[in-house]
Amino acid sequence: MTEISHHTTADRHPAAGRVETPPTIVRARIGQFELTWTDDSPVALRSVTTARFGGAAIGLVEIFTSTEQRGRTSQAYWRSSVGERLRVQAGSPRVVSDARQTRAVIDQRDPVSGLEVRTTLTAPAGTAAVRIENEVRNAGPEPVVVTAVSSATVGFGTSQAGLAGFVLGSAESEWLAENRWHETPVREMLPDISLALHGQDGRGHFALTSHGAWSSGEHVPVGYLVRTTTDATAAPATNGHGGAAEALAWQVETSAGWHVDLCQTRSGGVLSLLGPTDLEHHFAAELLPGETFTAVPVALAASVHGRDDAIAHLTRYRRWLRGSAQAQDLPVVYNDFMNTLMGQPTTEALLPLVRRAAEAGAEVFCIDAGWFADPEVGDWWSTVGEWREAAARFHGGLRGVTDEIRRAGMVPGLWLEPEVVGIDSPAAAALPDEAFFQRFGRRVREDRRYHLDLRHPAARAHLDATVDHLVEAYGIGYLKLDYNINPGAGTERNATSAGEGLLAHTRAFRDWLLRVQERHPSLRIENCSSGAMRADYSLLAVTHLQSTSDQQDFTLYPPIAASAPVSILPEQCGNWAYPARAMSDDETVFTLVTGLSGRLYLSGFFDDLRPEQRAHIAEAVTLHKGLRSALAHSAPFWPLGLPAWDDDVVCLGLRGPDDDLIFVWDRDAASHVFTIPGAARAETIFPAGDTAWELSAAGDALAVAAPAGIGARVLRVPRG
Repeated sequence: MTEISHHTTADRHPAAGRVETPPTIVRARIGQFELTWTDDSPVALRSVTTARFGGAAIGLVEIFTSTEQRGRTSQAYWRSSVGERLRVQAGSPRVVSDARQTRAVIDQRDPVSGLEVRTTLTAPAGTAAVRIENEVRNAGPEPVVVTAVSSATVGFGTSQAGLAGFVLGSAESEWLAENRWHETPVREMLPDISLALHGQDGRGHFALTSHGAWSSGEHVPVGYLVRTTTDATAAPATNGHGGAAEALAWQVETSAGWHVDLCQTRSGGVLSLLGPTDLEHHFAAELLPGETFTAVPVALAASVHGRDDAIAHLTRYRRWLRGSAQAQDLPVVYNDFMNTLMGQPTTEALLPLVRRAAEAGAEVFCIDAGWFADPEVGDWWSTVGEWREAAARFHGGLRGVTDEIRRAGMVPGLWLEPEVVGIDSPAAAALPDEAFFQRFGRRVREDRRYHLDLRHPAARAHLDATVDHLVEAYGIGYLKLDYNINPGAGTERNATSAGEGLLAHTRAFRDWLLRVQERHPSLRIENCSSGAMRADYSLLAVTHLQSTSDQQDFTLYPPIAASAPVSILPEQCGNWAYPARAMSDDETVFTLVTGLSGRLYLSGFFDDLRPEQRAHIAEAVTLHKGLRSALAHSAPFWPLGLPAWDDDVVCLGLRGPDDDLIFVWDRDAASHVFTIPGAARAETIFPAGDTAWELSAAGDALAVAAPAGIGARVLRVPRG
């Protein structure tokens, strides 16, 4: 829905007693959001459905330059001098709608610096989300150095007192401990400092920021603000805590630097979402007259039904963003790495696994790291980069193994870490210095590895030749692309700053992924990065699967798997299930439930398992194949709230077209009873025929009596 309207109100001037007519407010509706502006103010964005998000006093776009930063001193990314002077140009906005989306383009200009910004807002049909893209152009006669551009800046709250009701949801993340969500009252970050008494807005801020090239290595580039309301007339909410709540969720779509900033004014709070910045990421981009800079895209989703509903809107948005890739198949993948070969594949080790994986129903068999390394080398970390098979590992060659995978009815896959070249690799000497990240005139080196710069034609040609060879020589149909180093601020070659170089490389890498898939349309690509250290929708929009963790302790995986759908589509969450002979039957079911809670991603010595364990795997694979079509249309929810890292009971819900699935992990060794709200009619569907867990209705909740020892179940809750 799109509307453009003009509204004027008359106010009485308090001193002279005369009536003054303020500037006319212009409004343009784009989906569930609205743009507002006047002749004397820049464009602002607000949610139509939620009264507490957005405001005319907060300009949507902030631009900082080397010569002009803030118009009023503070530590926040708000009230930039350029941003305050932006004015909408004639002919804006231009709005186009079709069955899939509504798109609005609005142009603003700063008459002093000559900078122009074109903002494109796209609202996909069927979701209360909007994508925001900004392009800054230097229309002046002199060069301008841009040091930060906000992708979106919006107000929240309607008063200083009202900030006390807001909480910020954010996730810490690291290797083996991804997606650790928590909620923090905004007032703990932005204390009440009596701004009205001082007659000024605040100067402090609270920030979340990435560092280097692991976009989710410290914090997930997704978050939300929620304000619970006590209004009895408000619509019911699904916010994990009961009650009605207004929520705004967001994601920042970049594999380079990003920054989330909160600050406060006398009338409420300000949220700024940014890509790389000067202070945090060594970013600056010089624009000569006529040149442009494209800011990092972001998405916002608003709801009056709380956190879970806002995340559901982001989920639908992510499917829209993936476009035709969303319709592709969802194969069951077996990978030989996790708790199995661990980077040391050989023909003798692989062939028994191939047979057992095929018997279990796997559709892709991926040979993980080490296939390229001479077994005599031992530590192959510094030798990667040439990507040719190690003949000594494979009797009859690697082709003999991939042929056997195909004969077993599966698609062969390989692990690859395309962006790195080890210092001892022949490729390190064969490629020119200009094909690598550089700082201060020399190659950047991190843990015995160099980092390729995909802007350089030699780097792209090297990787194109690699992938083409693997596809043509071995029939590879699946690539697991890993990323195990963080090269720091970036590269200064052909860039104003290291941060600009990193951003340009990540965009070139994304473009390379698209070009690879154009040449090889049947190729499926997994986005991996030491687990999920670079899980963002710059890359996830153009890849098929995301490994959610490298966590090898199956008892620690549930909070990672249960929380991953906040920031990753359920059908892209590659959750590892790795049964081992030493596991009990209950433990085997436990790890399989982890896999079933997203995309079932198998590993383990299947040739060494007990018959009853193999039966559990076959049952899980059959169930997953029956559920996966609905998985691609599901929305996540959390009946017990987002889990803490050490919670005894972890719970994830997936709301499908016809019913709800609930995945429950009990990590308490003692027998106990717990309840799951809204699941009174639940039945166990994995493992089939289970009687160990006693389920009973307790009002509209489900009471679960779990026996001693850890356990997990998949429940189905019919709707209607």
